[in-house]
Amino acid sequence: MARSVIDLPGDVRDPCAWVCWHIVLRVTYATSADRTDIPGRVLAELADVFGVGEVREPRHLADGLMNVNWKVDTPAGAFALKRVTDVPLDRLSRNLGILSALAEDGIPVSAPVTTTTGDLVAEVGGGVWCLFPWAAGVHVRGIDLSLAQAALLGAHLGRLHVGLGRVCGRGLLPAVPDAVSVDVTLTERAVEKSFRLSEAVAATGLGSAFDVAASVALDHRRALITKHAGLRPQHAVPEGVHGWTHGDFQYRNLLWEDEELSAVLDWDRVGVRPYAEEVVRTAQVQFGVDGVFDLARVSAFVGGYRSVMPLEVTALVDGVRRLWWKRMTDFWQREFHYDGGDFSCDELFTADEALLRWWTDRLDQVEDAFAAG
Repeated sequence: MARSVIDLPGDVRDPCAWVCWHIVLRVTYATSADRTDIPGRVLAELADVFGVGEVREPRHLADGLMNVNWKVDTPAGAFALKRVTDVPLDRLSRNLGILSALAEDGIPVSAPVTTTTGDLVAEVGGGVWCLFPWAAGVHVRGIDLSLAQAALLGAHLGRLHVGLGRVCGRGLLPAVPDAVSVDVTLTERAVEKSFRLSEAVAATGLGSAFDVAASVALDHRRALITKHAGLRPQHAVPEGVHGWTHGDFQYRNLLWEDEELSAVLDWDRVGVRPYAEEVVRTAQVQFGVDGVFDLARVSAFVGGYRSVMPLEVTALVDGVRRLWWKRMTDFWQREFHYDGGDFSCDELFTADEALLRWWTDRLDQVEDAFAAG
């Protein structure tokens, strides 16, 4: 089990749907020890609640960025134990409740283990927990997929959207509204936020390499936002069709085995969104690596998706522009760091800044790659 980068302001959801204009306001920040350690009494109670017997040597899975995951071995087998920190309990239970139906529809998912009272979620030791059978496979970054696998991944996402539509049709998810809208951050609000964060960075005395890099990046970002303000999407209603989506479909939540996708993990953030939004976000996280987009794989991925789910070119281009502006005007790693004292996502900062600059310099080229899929 693994967590991804979160969804941020402007998403119809969640990261992160998801409330207000920033998940930072409701994430429970935890120390490193809190994130990796489970008190023995809590572990024993969880074993009883899920009816799996004594847990032997839980192993923390370091790949998670938001929620926290462990592999646990028990007399009943191996499981992935997950502590959820940033999703309301009722929504989490609803989302987990659709997995059996998706599995029956051929989507590679594992249904959660129920508690001894039949619940999908356990509240133990002040935390919210769920348990899954251990899924074999490895996480593969997008650039490590072949072009054929990139196309296959797109087709899987298309089938997942179709499957979620069927689940909705069975009444397991609420009906899809006639229209959705998304928040498009105002230029002035983004600039104001950047100045506030610059003041927070300065207050540290620039005592670390992260502080220095954050200060420089914030100055550069303000200049970019001002320069490109005329490219801000003007309408709250996105182009194209919308429906139920996974919410975080990307390599940290995907397992591959024998060159095939073997498991889709992390269903916390199922929500109604424009389909183009999830296609574009997935492509960005999968194929925007080391500060550049792999545009050939982007096109292959989009082509694979459109072989299953028709999606207009205008919707794709609109989705690309909206995500670009969202990335341009959000500062979530620095908000985590300076507002919440959470440094767990610091490592994403440098690469994300580099990708944004590369993307901004080649905005038309990136949009053309999506349109060519």
